[in-house]
Amino acid sequence: MRARALAFAAILVSGVVGGLIGYGFVDIQCEGDCATPNGIGALVGALLAAGGVAVVAVLTLRAMGEWRRIRAEQNGAAPPPSSSSPPS
Repeated sequence: MRARALAFAAILVSGVVGGLIGYGFVDIQCEGDCATPNGIGALVGALLAAGGVAVVAVLTLRAMGEWRRIRAEQNGAAPPPSSSSPPS
């Protein structure tokens, strides 16, 4: 549960940072009234950053689940139930 909470927090933080970077990138290039371009830059930056970190977080959580399953099998214990596999 702690790993999922950390992954969620990482996605949120990356979205905020990506938004700030997108805003700053557009703000450097824009002159005059730049409210709309700055907003679009912030939105695109936030979505790209959060999306990228979300992909990495999902892959990491899946790998952790697989490692736990393999470790349980090596120790002779029954593997924990997986929500993605069909029941046997």
